[in-house]
Amino acid sequence: MFQYQSNHRFFAQVPEGVEELAGQELVELGAERVRTSYRGVYFDAGTADLYRINYGARLVTRVLAPLVTFRCHSPGTLYKKSKEIPWEEFFSADQTFAVFANVTQSKMDHSRYAALRLKDAVADSFRERFDKRPSVKRIDPDVWIGLYIDHDNATISLDTSGGSLHRRGYREQGGQAPMQEITAAAVIRLSEWDGSKPLYDLMCGSGTLLSEALMTYCRIPGAYKRKRFGFQFLPDYDDPLWLAVKQELDGAMREPAEGLISGSDLAGEALASARRNLIDLPYGDRVGLRVADFRSIRELRDRVILCNPPYGIRLDREKDLGSFYGDLGDFLKRKCLGSWAFVYFGNREWIAHVGLKPSWKKPLRSGGLDGRLVKYEIY
Repeated sequence: MFQYQSNHRFFAQVPEGVEELAGQELVELGAERVRTSYRGVYFDAGTADLYRINYGARLVTRVLAPLVTFRCHSPGTLYKKSKEIPWEEFFSADQTFAVFANVTQSKMDHSRYAALRLKDAVADSFRERFDKRPSVKRIDPDVWIGLYIDHDNATISLDTSGGSLHRRGYREQGGQAPMQEITAAAVIRLSEWDGSKPLYDLMCGSGTLLSEALMTYCRIPGAYKRKRFGFQFLPDYDDPLWLAVKQELDGAMREPAEGLISGSDLAGEALASARRNLIDLPYGDRVGLRVADFRSIRELRDRVILCNPPYGIRLDREKDLGSFYGDLGDFLKRKCLGSWAFVYFGNREWIAHVGLKPSWKKPLRSGGLDGRLVKYEIY
């Protein structure tokens, strides 16, 4: 019996700073005994809940099912213990696998070398038992195996998600500096938008915020477009139960009203990308899009307004961003009465240039940026 089978405890990897939000989401999806840690959440879950979390979560990167935990002081110990796992219970020599590892404060201090020893153990285990070994495939393998060593305590897990869940499958066109999907989902959650007011993205780019808003309101599962999951390789995988869970979540989807979600962007090319990305989602054709500089918009009263404006990294550094953010503040103040605006600042220095008093500021990292999500209430 593997460790996750005996205690039904799993670990969700999440981006830094999203741990508390992800913990709340996991509880909503059926998790119990939730405990947050740095870049992760420990939780208990039954089989149906595990499937539901993988399919429905928006704030989780991967869900790991621990197989074994042991003291690990050397590469030899890691190789020996890894080789003892009956890997054929998860996949065959005709399938592919990949390993990811994280090592901290241990005698083994190289994550890549630890991953290599685990990979060798898996391959050698198959070779000795079946005279054939599975291939390593770094991109889109059949099975992902995770290794975590902390203070010489090693845990080997199977990734039940089958690759990072931030890859929703809708974003074929990324744009110049797209917001990561989980960050966008966190913005929607922090805004507490419930559909009672229309939502508008002033600078929608390739449409990531709009896509996540659509998925959230319409209850489209985060992994709706995913073709397979890692939990389908677990030895206790229950296909009828998975199909029932999928049907349950798919059946809860709802249509948005016309005009509920819309956005604009100055760049026509970015807007074309947003159209292509949105059309691949259920109800994506209900999202209104137009080419427009926000400064030319007549008014946006009684809305929830979102935007992820340029912040100087990977974009034109010669732009006068100070004036740009001043114009944004003037637009919100003069043309958005009765609205709540949520602005993501990848570079916090531009907050002062908006010239409005924030209702709150919340830290939210994205792509290595120590950004802030700022709420403005426009009266």
